[in-house]
Amino acid sequence: MAGWRSRFFRIGIILSMLGAFYLVALASQAERDQLRSIDVHLTPTCSEKLQAYGLTVADEYRSPYIVKAGGNPVSAAGYTAEDVRAIQRGCNIVDDLQGHLSPTGVRERWNATRFVRGTHTTCTHCHQSAGDKHDAEGKRPVGSNNLGASWVMADMYDRFTGMILSNELRQMQCFINSSNGFKPNISDDVIRDVTAYSRFLAAALDLKMGVRYPEQGLDEIPASATSRRGDDYVRGARLYAETCASCHGPQGFGLVVEGRAVYPAVAGPHSFSTDSRMNFAAVNTIMPGFICRNMPPGAEGSLDNQQCRDIAYFLSTLPRPAGDLKGPLSAVWQQAMMKIMPPLTRYAESIGRGQSLQSDQ
Repeated sequence: MAGWRSRFFRIGIILSMLGAFYLVALASQAERDQLRSIDVHLTPTCSEKLQAYGLTVADEYRSPYIVKAGGNPVSAAGYTAEDVRAIQRGCNIVDDLQGHLSPTGVRERWNATRFVRGTHTTCTHCHQSAGDKHDAEGKRPVGSNNLGASWVMADMYDRFTGMILSNELRQMQCFINSSNGFKPNISDDVIRDVTAYSRFLAAALDLKMGVRYPEQGLDEIPASATSRRGDDYVRGARLYAETCASCHGPQGFGLVVEGRAVYPAVAGPHSFSTDSRMNFAAVNTIMPGFICRNMPPGAEGSLDNQQCRDIAYFLSTLPRPAGDLKGPLSAVWQQAMMKIMPPLTRYAESIGRGQSLQSDQ
């Protein structure tokens, strides 16, 4: 008899635990449904962009951008209130993943920070202007990582993984590589809303499915596209100090104002990892292309191909988190360098400044 009572007691404990998990899941789902139904507090960039593109609840959508560009207005299926909120949330995630501009913090970003390491990461650092960068003439620059152009590429071959990746899977790669983070579930609300926003951009810009637009992805720069002087660390260090350090900091740790990364880290604990395709030591064509097409802000294209490769080479020598594909020894080494190198570099620079002052006297 005692054995039966003990057995029923254990079964009761198990059923109680399962019931508790079920109630927690119901509460979480209710909170999610509530968040999806309330009005979205837009960031300033998203508010201006989505208003300019005429996003509203309607049975039919016609992009003001196409009319302004002199094209014929194209009618497309309109958006429901739920669609509009998903697009707005997607734009907010791209523009402010860390939730600094949100009244309730990362909650309105589906707690997207759970997928990234560090406090600097936000999508707009690479996908500038909330994934829809335009130049002074209103044109979309080559290699500007436009999210609408990325959406219309749909399933595409990725030479780094040897796989056919959908738009959603490419987003997951961004979290893993560029963000030094973790892979979201493909059906996570973060992925769903960013996809909704990317798809809207494609409609607003009248981009066609399967067409490779110049603003999609990055315009890579191989060594064969240079004067073949060879990538040089010393030239890169000098160019970085002259061109990049005022924004990204003398050691590449970024610029943080009131807890928000105004300019992202390109080295140190908050930067991309050694596994990232942006790391010149891993892939030596992508970072130079990003620099040449997007840096420095307001003076894009002012650096030639060799200068961009030299800067990227210099950045690859700075300490940063070891990627998940690296072993524990590599991780320990990078952590040690991130602690040791900054004070040593500052000390060496102070000696250099002291010698320069003495020579001037």
